[in-house]
Amino acid sequence: MNLPELGAFLRTRRDRIRPAEVGLPQGPRRRVPGLRREEVAQLAGLSADYYTELERGSGKHGAQPSSQTLSALARALRLNSDERDHLFHLAERPIPPSAHGPSAHVQPALLGLLDRLSDTPARVITDLHETLVENDLARNLLGPSPAHRGPAASFVYRWFTDPRARERYPSEDHPYHSRVFVTDLRAAAARRGKDADVTKMIAVLRHRSQEFAALWDTHDVAVRRMDHKKILHPALGIIELDCYNLLSEDRRQRLLWFTAPPGSPGAEQLELLSVIGTQDLGVTEGRAPKRVSAAESGPRR
Repeated sequence: MNLPELGAFLRTRRDRIRPAEVGLPQGPRRRVPGLRREEVAQLAGLSADYYTELERGSGKHGAQPSSQTLSALARALRLNSDERDHLFHLAERPIPPSAHGPSAHVQPALLGLLDRLSDTPARVITDLHETLVENDLARNLLGPSPAHRGPAASFVYRWFTDPRARERYPSEDHPYHSRVFVTDLRAAAARRGKDADVTKMIAVLRHRSQEFAALWDTHDVAVRRMDHKKILHPALGIIELDCYNLLSEDRRQRLLWFTAPPGSPGAEQLELLSVIGTQDLGVTEGRAPKRVSAAESGPRR
């Protein structure tokens, strides 16, 4: 592992990021052109001491960043795909898939837009509906996403295999959502071709869910771009919202956000979400990252 080169690379990437780009205040007494070390550490879900050790490149205490830590740093520093791959190369770690999977590299453009949606529930997901990163309001609205690996990382998979996945949606809407999820998954499967992950997930779903198997055999296909949803919130009751999707160029990632017409009951309920918080929303098995903090459950020192 080339620790000096790794540290130098992290330092130069940190210097180019302005605080406003990642939702931090500029402040009147900032002495560095970009982010402070402790700010990068906070965004990546690491301790300041551990990040400082990485950047200094000394390896004094045996710093060996994991793939999860490197992915978190890539998100925090807004690295593009080439820069992310270089970071993994310097750390002598296998380069993970760039477009999909729960540890996928979130496209910087989508992260930038997510940062600007501070008063709107929003998250970045893959084409298999794996949550990559989300803001606080999305967690308040939908509950924090379990930090699963494998097929269970997909909300579509959990929709058809775990009754708890449907708790935020009125039961009368379940058949509609099931159809939409299956048509969207079929589009993703066709786009990916003979991708092993999606092929395995479809096979398991056909075996475990008669509902999924019946819908899959209709061969209906459609990419979800916009929808009107009713969300069953434990404190606010039913919230009616419009759900929009902005797809990346390769359509393997999308920014998903919720909004409501001004003055509507849904708009008023969205304003209350920031006050209610997530303390009583009940998911304890692990959570998807907030905003750019992809390694909340990653190594800390």
